[in-house]
Amino acid sequence: MSKTRLVFATGNQGKVNEFRQMLGEDYEILSLKDLDISVDIVEDGATFEENAIIKAKTVMEATGHMVLADDSGFEIDCLNKEPGIYSARYLGEDTPYEIKNAELLKRCEGVPDEKRDARFVCVIACAYPDGTVDTATGVIEGKVAHEAKGEHGFGYDPIFFLPERGCTTGEMLPEEKNAISHRGIAIRKMVDILKKKGTA
Repeated sequence: MSKTRLVFATGNQGKVNEFRQMLGEDYEILSLKDLDISVDIVEDGATFEENAIIKAKTVMEATGHMVLADDSGFEIDCLNKEPGIYSARYLGEDTPYEIKNAELLKRCEGVPDEKRDARFVCVIACAYPDGTVDTATGVIEGKVAHEAKGEHGFGYDPIFFLPERGCTTGEMLPEEKNAISHRGIAIRKMVDILKKKGTA
């Protein structure tokens, strides 16, 4: 039985490996790097879901294969859900996250704990060659920390505090974080969708 080819529209090999582990042997999962293709993607959607769909459909149209893409970010309620869909580009795409995190902490100074609600959101879209699309969403709720802590993870992890765990996601070991993360939740949901369709 031949494997179903699935392209993951990412340059992040860690994401590709994670999907390979979760989908098992039924899929041949390839990254854009594996296919040696470069696709110009304009992420002009207003939501995580719209941007994930744009990425997945653009690459599907360029390759003719089933394509997965994800869009994710960090929302802070007291800052009108900033940085939101602009999380990767907040204060500029090449700005170090230490600076981004410091600026967000500064903007949240004096905000009481009960108003520091925040979350990580991830939407994964799967675009099929027939033009249809499925999406899966993962969310993890927490608070904006009062100071950056932790050397694990990346991005906004050092300032995302989980009250029930008493630490930031930046202080959690990768396997701990992956078990509860927004991306892990979305991946597991998408795997279920693919399996129900009989394509996994």
